[in-house]
Amino acid sequence: MRAAGLPREARLRRAGDFAALRHASGRFGGRCFSVRYKVNTLGQPRLGLAISKRVSKRAVERNRIKRLVRESFRRARLELPPVDLMVMAREQASGLPGPELLVELQALWKKLRSFKPEVSLKPDDTTGTIAR
Repeated sequence: MRAAGLPREARLRRAGDFAALRHASGRFGGRCFSVRYKVNTLGQPRLGLAISKRVSKRAVERNRIKRLVRESFRRARLELPPVDLMVMAREQASGLPGPELLVELQALWKKLRSFKPEVSLKPDDTTGTIAR
């Protein structure tokens, strides 16, 4: 039986991947989340999470937010363009119930699907942004 979790190749794992998103990427967001993105050449989207103690001092609350983001991404990832994503939660996310957070995440994925990837990406291109 196949695991229903998020596969390893769909996650950002190296510090260099996160650093590339911090320095040269596009961004958008909503009330509870901020998303940084960069086109990748892997042909599939990858997710990285940055949920700091500023969001909530309680680890159980931060972990709940992470689980919700991962589950929402797992369901939407087949429709997303090939981008590296770093999702950062804002302080407002800690007080909201799960269904409200999932609605906002669905809106963010929908916004990301509407973007058009640049056609002139070269391997030496460092920006990797998505043209709107």
